[in-house]
Amino acid sequence: MVFAGKRLLLAALAAGASAAPAVAQDAPEPGLELLYRSVVTLGPAIEVGETGRGMRRIIPITGGTFEGPAIRGEILPMGWDWQLDRADGCTEIIADYFLRTDDGVVINVVNSGALCRPGEDGTPPPVRTSPVFEAPLGKYAWLSKGGYIGTLGFDPAAAEPAVVITVYRAN
Repeated sequence: MVFAGKRLLLAALAAGASAAPAVAQDAPEPGLELLYRSVVTLGPAIEVGETGRGMRRIIPITGGTFEGPAIRGEILPMGWDWQLDRADGCTEIIADYFLRTDDGVVINVVNSGALCRPGEDGTPPPVRTSPVFEAPLGKYAWLSKGGYIGTLGFDPAAAEPAVVITVYRAN
């Protein structure tokens, strides 16, 4: 380990860096800022069946909308939510879908998390997700470089099956 550190310091010196090593500083605690709120419409479940890891199903993503302070548009009808019912009573979710911004840019989202049964008091635990974005270079490239957390809920007033996903950017 010491050898690797010396090698890095020598490489920095050869590149013209100052002889004084950089001092690592503690990173500030992250805060969250709203990226967008989305309503994602869903098709009927496709039961895949029992696998070695649990019961598997696919939920088609059929469309929807998203809107936030700096980004808005539609959810394209070409994604899916790949679900796995685990033995511990939770369902793993991995949704892979596409946003199209109001200015025509298509962005891939892969959002994973777990839905778990209510606890002993009957209250369901909040659902948190970890969205990852792949945006093309250009105006929205910043999406591919951040850390994000999502919340997943349901809108009982929705006319068709849908979930509400709110995404926050860590800053």
